Amino acid sequence: MAPLDDDALSSPLAGGNASKRHAKSEAEQREAQSDGIDDDEAVFTGAVPPRCDSMPKLMLGGALLILVLIVFYMGLPFIITRICGIGVLRKGKPAARIALTFDDGPDPRYTPQLLDLLQEHGAKATFFVLGSKAEQYPDLTRRIYLEGHQLGIHNYSHLPNWLMSPWQVRERHVERTADIVERLVGERPVCYRPPWGMMNAGDWFLLRKTYRIVLWSVMGWDWMRGTDAGRLTRRLLRNIKPGSIVLLHDSGDTAGADEDAPRQMLKSLREVIAKLRLQGYRCVRVDELQGQPHAGRIPMVQAGRGQVKMALPRQRGYHQNHG
Repeated sequence: MAPLDDDALSSPLAGGNASKRHAKSEAEQREAQSDGIDDDEAVFTGAVPPRCDSMPKLMLGGALLILVLIVFYMGLPFIITRICGIGVLRKGKPAARIALTFDDGPDPRYTPQLLDLLQEHGAKATFFVLGSKAEQYPDLTRRIYLEGHQLGIHNYSHLPNWLMSPWQVRERHVERTADIVERLVGERPVCYRPPWGMMNAGDWFLLRKTYRIVLWSVMGWDWMRGTDAGRLTRRLLRNIKPGSIVLLHDSGDTAGADEDAPRQMLKSLREVIAKLRLQGYRCVRVDELQGQPHAGRIPMVQAGRGQVKMALPRQRGYHQNHG
């Protein structure tokens, strides 16, 4: 058989086979390259990675998860405590007794005037203090205690619990303030009221093991701008019922409050207490409203009557200096 010449090699059949082999080789190369393409190459070549199709679903799922966590962490405790009153104290038994409670102090301008007013009428109250202010005004904190009033916790500073973890709330605010108060008066507080009455889900589970969470049944709205003494008096007398826990403020320097508001509150409270006494009401501490004894208070006052006489003039100095 004769060997193939150059014309035979270049025949249509041979050329067709070569073209097919060449096209197949190019297709395999393109397929191999496309398998190894990365995201950066996709931007330049116009190719879209397959996983991009799932991005909207992932974003939607993430948003729904965050919403569920917010509802569970913030919304659920609000419904449980503020609306349903589960696991918290909002009012006492229906008897001719009410509990006046004061938040955000002690304040060197208004708290001494308030203590004078309560003493004048033989009324007792509960003060939910900020740990930072108790540290700043230790003598005033002691005077509250030594005059027979109850001290409770209102965080170290006036920050909402919704913006903190349960461990931050407990260690940096509640326990820290409890330590300060115990160091000042010798008795550890057992009642806690979160700022604005807002708790997170962890607070509801963790804090109730150690502290009695106290909210209110009557909100004075005394911190708002434009609230005068007459309007506040009418609001309080209209809403106070047997066993009410009344929320008021002896400081006006927290966010959103009117600095002059406590002055209006004091004018109103003088009239309110007088009229409540005529109706047969007694103003008592929260623990008295619950029928609990004053743990630790009586022994300290009896053992140090001279201490009471020494503490009061120093607090009157506050009153004279700050009017």
